This record gives sequence, structure tokens and C-alpha cells, in this order.
Amino acid sequence: MGRIIRNTISYGFVTLILAALGFCIYLFLDDLDGPEVTMTPDTGRISPTQEITLKLADAKSGVRSVVVTIHRNNQSLVILDKVFSEPAPVQTTSFNLKNAGLRDGAFELEITARDNSLMSFGKGNGTTRKWNMQLDTQPPKVRIKTTVPALRRGSVTAIAYSVSEDASMTGVQLGEQFFPAFLQPNGLYYCFFPFPLDTPKGKFTPELLTRDLAGNESRNRVLVNAGERNFRKDTLNISDNFLNSKEDVFKELVPDDISNLERYVRINNEVRISNEKTLLEIGKNTSPTMLWSGAFKRLPGSASKASFGDQRTYMHNGTKIDEQTHMGQDLASVAHAPIPAANDGKVVFAEPLGIFGNLVVIDHGLGLQSLYSHMSEIQTNVGATVKKGDIIGLTGTTGLAGGDHLHFGILMHGIQVQPLDWLDPKWIKNTITDRLDAAGAER
Repeated sequence: MGRIIRNTISYGFVTLILAALGFCIYLFLDDLDGPEVTMTPDTGRISPTQEITLKLADAKSGVRSVVVTIHRNNQSLVILDKVFSEPAPVQTTSFNLKNAGLRDGAFELEITARDNSLMSFGKGNGTTRKWNMQLDTQPPKVRIKTTVPALRRGSVTAIAYSVSEDASMTGVQLGEQFFPAFLQPNGLYYCFFPFPLDTPKGKFTPELLTRDLAGNESRNRVLVNAGERNFRKDTLNISDNFLNSKEDVFKELVPDDISNLERYVRINNEVRISNEKTLLEIGKNTSPTMLWSGAFKRLPGSASKASFGDQRTYMHNGTKIDEQTHMGQDLASVAHAPIPAANDGKVVFAEPLGIFGNLVVIDHGLGLQSLYSHMSEIQTNVGATVKKGDIIGLTGTTGLAGGDHLHFGILMHGIQVQPLDWLDPKWIKNTITDRLDAAGAER
């Protein structure tokens, strides 16, 4: 009986040892792979001040450490040796070469990351990746080829320029606003940018910003002959009949339990601001090449009822209730008049939008877009390619429109600008196409 007990104990002990050994083997063999290592940006070029971000991932054991080393001329320098306080499935860290003491030229960048497994006698699995890099401290050289443009507040101009090397980004900076340029088949960058209506002449100081693949930047003042423009003052009487006729529209946009007058004022302010932000987003969806040609087409047989830049005062029963600036050209013909596409392009928006009602936006490339609002019917769809004169819908009274008309607008990178410029073939030739053509011929 004692022998049986001893054999049972021995068998159990051996089983326990084997189980423990198996568990240890499982721990060792369960994770044989080192962390994944990715680097951003990964352009092969870098400046001393450019921040490089590393993403290290190991889902099984977590990432424990990372070492970054540079090799050049048979010499090595560790610029980052980091052990993370807590291993995690994903770790991020960043570094730069400010204190590396490198001169411009080639070097090798080596990154080794280790996980938190028991492999390599507790050091963990390691992954080593190497990149052939180029240190570049020289900013890109930019040369503007177009003549100095003349434009007035609310209008648009364009510049063409060359860049000495590949650019990661380039365009015109105006305060907080950035207007991207697009590389053309002729090797030049074209950049269209506006003199925004809400920018005083003294603060209209466009600057050409270019960043190369290494992160070096060049900034060049863009010379312009900027002029002011006078705008009309207009008074709109908002009647109770109008407010009542739009009650369903108002309730859809502002469902709060308030009067129609209060809804109207909120829509004319809060919803307008929201809609203008949407236009800025729509403006990002633009072709890198010019899709249009010649003057833009006006609504046939139409008369102007309101103009771009009109300073509007809104009155209700003799009391001022609001002030706004009109940002397009109101054109009226017959009721439900067919609306032609003003120029060749691609439809990038076709649905109701707040104050605009039924709205269509056509992209013409390089940030230039045309806007058609208050339509009673949309007869196109997003993605459609249109030619100048193609019918895209019918005029109407949707949105905040008081009577049947087309609110026609021109957008530059989503900013509303003077539409009448683009209906004028002489303005287009002198301000845009001749200057760009001359710059291309010079090259």
C-alpha cells in the first residue's frame, strides 16, 4: 500500500515538473517575433530639427525598449536609448538630430526595438531595421515666374513658380489660411489664392511657403498690387408673411421651441457659419489640374438682384435684427429656369445645405469651384462630369430665398469670392491665363 502511495506521489511530482517545463517552453516559443518598427516621415531625407516619430508594436509581449543609432564613416552614435516604464502592445516615441553633430550627406539610421518576452535569456525578441538616409539642411529654392498680380479685395489671383527640389508641401500662407499649390505637367507649381473679403488691405500679406522632403522650409513674400473695393449697402425687410412661409424650413434647421423670428436670426448666423465651414471642406476636393476654359456662363436671360459684398441690414417691423454680407450674385429669370453649368468640371456636392437650400458645387480644378443654390430641383449628382452649358437643375426658393432665383457663387479653396470676375473674359485673360501662359513659356 505504501509503495502505491509513493508511486502515486512520484507520478504526480513528475507530472507537475513536466507541466511546469511545458509552460516554460510555451512562454519561450509563444512569441518568437520582435516588435514591428515603423518610422514617420519615411522619405529618406531629414533635417536636424525634423521630428521623427517611431511606432513600435508587439501585441503578444508588449514593447520594452528601443535604441536608435546613426552610422557614418565607420563611426556610430547612439541618439536614443529608451526603456519604457511599462511594456505595452504599442509604444510611440520621437527624436531628432539636433545634437548629432552631422554635416549634410549620407548616413545609416539603425533602429532596434525589443519586446518583453523571455527570449534571449530575458532580453526579449529584437527587431533591427536600417535606413539609408540623407541629412539635408538647405531650404528649397523657389522662383516666382509670373508678373506681380493686381487684385482687389474679394478677388482671386494666381502665381506660377519653380522649386529646386521635391516638395512635401507648398502654397500660399495668409494668416491662418493656407492655399495649396499643384505641380503642373510643365514642371511649374500653380497656386490660386484669394484676397478674402474679410481681410483688410493692411493685413493682406501673402507668403509663399515651401517645405522639402527633409522638412526644411523657405518663406518668400508674394508681391501683389492690392486694392480696395467699394460695396453696396442694402436693407432687407423681413416680413411676418415670409417668416410664416418658411416655418417648416426653420423648424428643420432650428427645432428649438422659439419664435420664427428668433429661428431666422439664429439660422442667419449660426447655421450660416456652419454652412461656410462645410464649403471649406468641399473646397479641399479639387482637381490638381485646370478643368475649365474661357469665361464662365451666366444664367441666360437673367437680371442681377443682389451682388457679392452687399452689406445687408435686416429689418423686422422697423427694428434692426441682423447684419450680414451677401457672398454671391443673385440672378433671376423666369420661375424654375434651367441652370447651366458655368464651366467644365466635376460635381463635388449636390444636396440640401442649410441657408443655401438645394445646392450644387462644381469643381473646376486648382481650388476653383462654382456654387448654385436655392434650386427647386437638382438634376445632377456627385461625381458627374459636366460641360459648360449642361443643365444641372432649376432655379427655386429653397433655403432662405424669398423669391425664385439663382444664388451663383465662386469659391476659391472654399472661400467665397467675386463671381462677376469669372463671367468677364477680359478679366480672366489679363489676371489669370495670360500670366500663367507667359510663365510657362519662360521656362
